Amino acid sequence: MSTYQIRTMTRGSRISLSLVVIGLLALLALPLTGDRGTMRLVVEIAYFLALAQMWNLLAGYAGLLSVGQHAFIGFGGYMLFALVIHAGLPPIWSLPLAGLITAAISIPVGLIVFRLAGPYFAIGTWVVAEVFKLAFFEVSALGGGSGVSLPLDAVRSIADSREGRELTIYLCAIAIATASTLGVWALLRSRLGLGLTAIRDNPVASASIGIDTFRLRFSVFVAVAGITGMIGALIFLQKLRISPVAAFDVMEWSAAVIFMVVIGGIGRIEGPFVGVAVYFLLRELLSDYGTWYLIALGLFAIILMLFARQGLWGLIANRWGLSVFPVNRHIEISTSYDPKTEESI
Repeated sequence: MSTYQIRTMTRGSRISLSLVVIGLLALLALPLTGDRGTMRLVVEIAYFLALAQMWNLLAGYAGLLSVGQHAFIGFGGYMLFALVIHAGLPPIWSLPLAGLITAAISIPVGLIVFRLAGPYFAIGTWVVAEVFKLAFFEVSALGGGSGVSLPLDAVRSIADSREGRELTIYLCAIAIATASTLGVWALLRSRLGLGLTAIRDNPVASASIGIDTFRLRFSVFVAVAGITGMIGALIFLQKLRISPVAAFDVMEWSAAVIFMVVIGGIGRIEGPFVGVAVYFLLRELLSDYGTWYLIALGLFAIILMLFARQGLWGLIANRWGLSVFPVNRHIEISTSYDPKTEESI
């Protein structure tokens, strides 16, 4: 007699996930050491990880290759400053509101760029980011081309001391990175995730079996834009100043994030973790070499795409079958002996 069970977690994934939880607890305990330099670095890593997870969901699963996500990063950052300066809202409460406003503005943007496909979609998103950048150059209420700083009273409202402000931003960054990763994992384990995976593999076949590809992709586009806007608000809350050039920098926000996802492994939740780690490691090792640093990053990405198109995590997963955040479903068959069903031959 055979019984069937559908599982996603394996023994290896349980062990790996336990190590991730231990690492998260260690990060939460890091402020107790008082190492503010490391805390700032962790904040930067955290928001880049969240951005990478969002772009991975958009491109790796929904099949939307956007190179203009810095449009929503900059817009979310500006919405935070607008809410704080002109609406008088506290900065921390303005973070989710900036994300909601960014999600709202992404709806008409999506209706425009979704008329494009493939490379035209990618270029269209880049053009949108440039339009946003030029538009904020003309907004004198937010500093125009020179930018604007967060008012001192608003900064002090975050916490009474500088250490308290850094701790608050640190915890917000950890929370956003964790929520982004767990949110993507939960989505991909759901029916909607199965639909996204099907769309990624074959959009035409997905539509033929009843999946509303436009609605699902559009919903992901809007959700990713909203979360990206909230991350952008957090980025410039940490910096305490924003300008169009800094907010809509394609190299800093879009190119770097794409690099992380591609070298880590696009279409895998673990890929951004590996990509972010490699990016920051190379940055620490090569940043003193000027332009050679960017050349080294480019060469590394080209070599990896030529010989390991699935990214570094793809090599690891294919070699050892390891998955920290499994989304694939496995059928386990267990057979038990029942003398009543035994047949003699």
